[in-house]
Amino acid sequence: MQITVDPDTKILKIQQEITYHNTTNDTLKDYILNDWNNAYSDKSSPLGKRFSDEFTRIFHLAGDSDRGHTDIISIIDQNQRRLEWSRVPNQPDLVDVHLQNPLYPNQKFKINIVYSVKIPNDRFTRYGFDSQGGFYIKNWFLTPARYEKGCFVKDSNENLDDISNAVSDFDIQIKIPSQLTLTTDLDVLATNDADPYKIYTLSGKNRQDILLAVETTATYSFYKNDKTEIATNISEKKLDDFQKAVIIDRVVNYVSEHLGSPAQNKMIISQTDYDRNPFYGLNQLPKFLRPFPDSFVYELKFLKTYVNNYLKNTLQLNHREDNWIYDGIQVYTMMKYIEDNYPNVKMTGTLARYKILRGFSLFSTGFNEQYSYLYLMMARMNLDQPIGNPKNTFVKFNEQISGKYKAGLALNYLDAYLQQESVDQALHDFVSLNKTQQTTRQDIENILKSKTDKNIDWFFKSVINSRDLIDYKFGRIKESDDGKTVQVTVKNNAYATVPISLYGVKKDRIISKVWLPNVATDTVVTVSKEGIDRLALNYGNEVPEFNRRNNYKTLKGFPSLNRPIKFNFFKDLEDPQYNQLFYVPDFNYNLYDGVMLGMRIHNETLLDKPFQFDITPDYSSNTKELVGSATLSYFHNIRDERLYNIRYSITGSTLHYAPNASYTKITPSVQFRFREPDYRENKRETILFRHVFVEKEDSPLLKNKKEENYSVFNARYSVGEAETAKLYSFLTDLQIANNFSKISAEYQYRKLFDDRRQLTVRFFGGTFMYNETGTDFFSFGLDRPSDYLFGYNLIGRSESTGLFSQQFVMADGGFKSKLKNRYANQWMTTSNVSVSIWNWIEAYGDAGIIKNKFSDPQFVYDSGIRLNLVQDYFELYFPVYSNNGWEIKDPNYGQRIRFVVTLSARTLVSLFTRKWF
Repeated sequence: MQITVDPDTKILKIQQEITYHNTTNDTLKDYILNDWNNAYSDKSSPLGKRFSDEFTRIFHLAGDSDRGHTDIISIIDQNQRRLEWSRVPNQPDLVDVHLQNPLYPNQKFKINIVYSVKIPNDRFTRYGFDSQGGFYIKNWFLTPARYEKGCFVKDSNENLDDISNAVSDFDIQIKIPSQLTLTTDLDVLATNDADPYKIYTLSGKNRQDILLAVETTATYSFYKNDKTEIATNISEKKLDDFQKAVIIDRVVNYVSEHLGSPAQNKMIISQTDYDRNPFYGLNQLPKFLRPFPDSFVYELKFLKTYVNNYLKNTLQLNHREDNWIYDGIQVYTMMKYIEDNYPNVKMTGTLARYKILRGFSLFSTGFNEQYSYLYLMMARMNLDQPIGNPKNTFVKFNEQISGKYKAGLALNYLDAYLQQESVDQALHDFVSLNKTQQTTRQDIENILKSKTDKNIDWFFKSVINSRDLIDYKFGRIKESDDGKTVQVTVKNNAYATVPISLYGVKKDRIISKVWLPNVATDTVVTVSKEGIDRLALNYGNEVPEFNRRNNYKTLKGFPSLNRPIKFNFFKDLEDPQYNQLFYVPDFNYNLYDGVMLGMRIHNETLLDKPFQFDITPDYSSNTKELVGSATLSYFHNIRDERLYNIRYSITGSTLHYAPNASYTKITPSVQFRFREPDYRENKRETILFRHVFVEKEDSPLLKNKKEENYSVFNARYSVGEAETAKLYSFLTDLQIANNFSKISAEYQYRKLFDDRRQLTVRFFGGTFMYNETGTDFFSFGLDRPSDYLFGYNLIGRSESTGLFSQQFVMADGGFKSKLKNRYANQWMTTSNVSVSIWNWIEAYGDAGIIKNKFSDPQFVYDSGIRLNLVQDYFELYFPVYSNNGWEIKDPNYGQRIRFVVTLSARTLVSLFTRKWF
């Protein structure tokens, strides 16, 4: 390639010559080039769709100047004939070159391409141009696609850093302005000044990809040992160059010893690459709270990024299809590195030294244990996926964290079972094989099997290629007549049939250990009692097991517990050796109870569990009474079905709904949750059945005195799908009580257009099947429901005047203006529309028809301005015109303004976590 860099326009002008050697046994008529830079040209490209799926608005809202593209001027073959080419349908980042003559096995051809590359802004993926006028670019030029199984790999750019290029030799001449500096992982053969440019001559052999860093101010430092040369700008200001050199040398030598020398003699280990895939947990804490020494933080950052780049440059696998191998080797190597160099480091670093914190599992758990917890986080939510699946099928949390960690845990599990460093030897041999040929997952399977006489088919079948859970537990135990041995039953509590370790333990000290091979059904094991006081399955946590809480069996006899009760202040990690109970100070507020202080008692750890309870007694500062809530829930997860979760629960609460008037609500319910086979689909579908029992104290301040005690059966069906560009939801609701029955439906659609304008449309319709209430307490609300089911988070639910009466919830009619007739006791149909004016300022309009008994249908409408500050979480509505006339003329206009506010911490957290799941 001959490249000219224009930093002002962010364009690279390229003349490229490709010589292709057909080393396959197939005759080629077309030739596929990866053009991943062109993925940024279209918001509907696979890259754009992935951004939208993950609620990344920045790409959808970006202008043309920020997005990248590739303009191909000509493609000419070695006979100076212009070749036809096209982009693959629905994949604008793949170029299909139509050869004029077939290319037979062992033949070569040569083509010349003239094109320009517009580099995208690095805000999208961290690859591209930065605000200082420099570039950090990867996957930016036209590259031959990998050929396997009789065809070219046609993978689009989905921001997964998994391009499958053919291995190539590179010769490049690049011309950049003299004021810029160039750092690359290619060999620099020559540098020439040609004012105002500097020309670099670069070369690289047997490469799958290359990196270029063009900077206004040089940030890279260079380190070299007998294995490779490292260019890095990973930041850690408190370390000097010598300290960094020692760490880099230690990491490079460790990886070389365990996996083999790097495939190339120069590597870039950049802050950008680390930021794209950081060490989650370590990077989340602000520096002043960081519980690890600066040298350890730098070492872990460098280790993670170096191993990742080492594998990407060395392994000749299909990056997308065989991603578990990359992830597995990377995480396994990191685990071994910590085990060999920092065996006593805890998950929370130096915080574990404080005596006050030692009672918490979070502060006493070893550093490598966090991998297991983060894998289990998704497994307990029933959102884990087979790690052997293609990388682009994973939800983001599985792709970047959970699946990656399970792959490392899988290799660590196999290593513990095989022993004698069989896995280490196999990985070393596999990496060596990749330096000489293209490989597949079958190669690593063959090498692993060659290192042992044991049958390890279970490893690939159950651990890699399925989402079968591993869960063993103890059954009955029987002591021998002489009291020297016990017979204990080990039960397979899940679907996976794999080896499990059985320990004999005395006061947390391991006395004995044996592997039980592939326990499929109940298995009786005879164990010596000598020197042990309990038995434990998977005590060392070698096996990525779903539930370790059933892994203990005491031999002490009655009244000893298999798992003693442990009380913890605040929430903690799950400790499988104990029954944990947590108590947490609770603070809450509503207008009638005032400040509510109390203690929340629950069993919820950072991992979901089937049975959960949460009891929160609070003291009301206004009423001087005890209030609060309680919830008992059982979650039944169903694997590999559209119906993936059933939740049975009973909740109860008692609070005040008006001054000195309390209510008690008890609700038994069952909820069915459905999902699509493709976990990346943001479609959610639920069916809910519940019966709400309400007892209310009479309030002399309210009109609806007749409606003091009642119960309502409620059935709901909802379905919806959401992403950045669009959202839709549909809800049907049936309510049956003694003196009324009603049914309603609601549909909402939201569209974000390319010009940043947003349209939101909602339709609501509801009717009573019968209504004998005599009040409007159960009627449809035009501007705010009366919330007789106590389901909305209203600060002042009974207020008719004042600030808290202006709180708005999108329910029933969805009107913002308070009209003369605010309720409908027969039927109601409304529509709500809002459209962007500028940025987060929108115009809204509502229209509908309401029908009350003994009166004609009435047409109602309102309009105004909406400040959509945080959609569904914080919004303001300013009425302008309605059936009331010009509302802005009202001297008390401030009382007509409506607001949406979300105070629930759990609801707010979902705003930030939705892109991960």
